Amino acid sequence: MIPRLFVRARQQRVAARLYDSLVEQARREEFYRDCGVPDSLDGRFDMIVLHAFLVLRRLNREGERVSAFSQALFDCMFTDMDVSLREIGVGDLSVGKKVKHMARSFYGRAVAYEAGLAGSDETLADALRRNLFGTVTPAPEHTARMADYLRREAAALDARPVEELLQGRLSFGPPPAAD
Repeated sequence: MIPRLFVRARQQRVAARLYDSLVEQARREEFYRDCGVPDSLDGRFDMIVLHAFLVLRRLNREGERVSAFSQALFDCMFTDMDVSLREIGVGDLSVGKKVKHMARSFYGRAVAYEAGLAGSDETLADALRRNLFGTVTPAPEHTARMADYLRREAAALDARPVEELLQGRLSFGPPPAAD
């Protein structure tokens, strides 16, 4: 029993480090300045979701052997969402409902992004317009930049050994630049 507690605690620490890395990438100003992602609460949430989707997608390709770690990362993300909602003044009675809504949003976006990656460029662009750019009408070049970025980063993560993620090592390529 005690060894499992140590393993779980280590997984949580590593998952938190991984989550911090993906949030750092999601907050890069180039996404908001050069790619048209709304610099708003919704836009920032969607950038975190997009990057978490990429990492969880890679982890899920490993199946059951990394499922506990994937869950630790997911839990870390939604614990952070809970804390963030409280920090911006959402009342205690509303936080649970909002977090559940955010979790449903995450799953919906993950399904849409996965279908987009498996489908045509237009399918992926549609998924991004509905989700990442859901509160604005993006310029076509912004959607194209983000679609290229999503495909590039999914391929890069697929090529990396999962052990790097399990050790908390995560890096992304640069955000798309304006032409």
